[in-house]
Amino acid sequence: MKFNTINRDTWDRKEYFEHYLQQQTTFSLTNEINITILMKNLKKKHYKLYPAFIFMVTKIVNAHREFRINFNSEGNLGYWTEICPLYTIFDNKTHTFSGIWSPNLTIFSEFHSKYENDAERYNGTKRLFPKTPIPDNTIPISMIPWSSFTAFNLNINNGGDFLLPIITGGKYSQVNDELFLPVSIQMHHAICDGYHASVFINDLQKLADESEDWI
Repeated sequence: MKFNTINRDTWDRKEYFEHYLQQQTTFSLTNEINITILMKNLKKKHYKLYPAFIFMVTKIVNAHREFRINFNSEGNLGYWTEICPLYTIFDNKTHTFSGIWSPNLTIFSEFHSKYENDAERYNGTKRLFPKTPIPDNTIPISMIPWSSFTAFNLNINNGGDFLLPIITGGKYSQVNDELFLPVSIQMHHAICDGYHASVFINDLQKLADESEDWI
């Protein structure tokens, strides 16, 4: 993993970045992803939806530099060459969750196996972050499988210096013979605009439609 510093003086987003960072403006976009083809391909190989969702999100984030821009621990602005997923797992006994991370594995079968092993190992620890140390280059991903939604908004009060997107999925629903998954992406306007949110959603739909290629 490498952190590449951005020269703010010559950056073509300098004016937008400084304006929206000062305002601490964030926004969210929610859309439904058609996962009919995805679910068929997952069921063929007895794979789960949630690790597939994490895998897809991680793949998209690593394909676009805008989704990897943040401040590092020294307060420098830059972007990671690679991002790893930091995702939640649910404890059915306590009704709480833990956040664990996995390396950025580019082969889905390997990631699915890693996910299942880690989810079993760290579930029930009653700790928020049981798998340590947590790398600096992680992106938060979660799912609310008990309820669908048409909008979702997450507010972070940390001085406005968390610039990475935050992605949340919901309970999928069936309409006629098709399945739809609500997905919300929270972004910092200093880094991303509506265009970038649309790129993310469109890429996610494409990966779902072409899931036979990577499952």
